[in-house]
Amino acid sequence: MANKNFKNRMYEVIFESDTFAGKLFDIILLIVILFSVIAVMLESVSSIEFRYGRILRISEWIFTIIFTIEYLFRLWCVGKPIKYAFSFFGIVDFLSFIPTYISVFIPGTHFLMVIRIVRLVRVFRIFKLSRYLKEGRIMLDALKASGPKLIVFLVVILSAVTVIGSAIYLIEGADNGFTSIPQSIYWAIVTMTTVGYGDISPKTPVGQFLAAIVMILGYAIIAVPTGVVSFDIMKAVQKKGQGRICQNCGADNNDTDAKFCKYCGEKL
Repeated sequence: MANKNFKNRMYEVIFESDTFAGKLFDIILLIVILFSVIAVMLESVSSIEFRYGRILRISEWIFTIIFTIEYLFRLWCVGKPIKYAFSFFGIVDFLSFIPTYISVFIPGTHFLMVIRIVRLVRVFRIFKLSRYLKEGRIMLDALKASGPKLIVFLVVILSAVTVIGSAIYLIEGADNGFTSIPQSIYWAIVTMTTVGYGDISPKTPVGQFLAAIVMILGYAIIAVPTGVVSFDIMKAVQKKGQGRICQNCGADNNDTDAKFCKYCGEKL
C-alpha cells in the first residue's frame, strides 16, 4: 500500500504540474535540459573544448545519468509504460540520453543530444499556455488538409526537375561541369528554388536561356504551396470558430451540443 501511494505521488510530481512539487520538478527539469544543450553546443567549439573539454564531458555524463533515472521513473510510475515509451515525448525522452551511451562505441554521436531541446515544449503545459496553442492547432489542421495537394505538387516538381536536369545535361555536357544526370538534376533544383550556389552553371547560350526560364519558373512555383496552405488555413480558422469555446484551454471547435471540452475535459 505504501509502495502504491509512493508510486502515485511520483506520478503526480513527474507527469502533472498542478501541484507545487510537480511544477517545481518540471521547472528544474527544464533548467537542466537547457544547461545540458548549452554544454553540448559549447563542446563543439574547438577552443572551448580544448580548455574545458574534460569538465564538459563530465557534466555531459552527469546530465545523462539524471535523464536516465528520470526516464526510468517515468516508465515505473506511468500506468502503461509501453504506450508511453512509444509516444512522442517517450521517444524524445529516450533519445535525450541514449546518444551518450552510443558514443562509447561510436565517437561523436553524443552531439545528437541536442534533441533534448524538444523537451522544452513541456513549458506550454507547465505554465498553462495551452490556450495559446490554438494557432498551432489551426496550422496543423491546415497542413493535414493540404497534404494530398502538396504531394501532387511535389510529384510534378520532381518530374519537372528530372526533365530539366536531363535537358541541361545534353545541352552542356561534362565539359561544362554537368558530368551526370543526377548532378544536373541537383543544378535544376538549386536553380528552381532560387538558391543559386554557383558551383555549376551553364556556359552555352542555349543552356543559359534554359537557366533563365527555370529561374522565372521558380518564382511562380514558390507561390503555389503558399497559396494552397494559406487557403486551407483560412478554412481551418473558419471551422475553428464554429464550435463552443472552452474557457480552460481555449479550444473553439467543440461540437455545439458538447457538454465537455474534447481536448481538456473541462465542462463547457
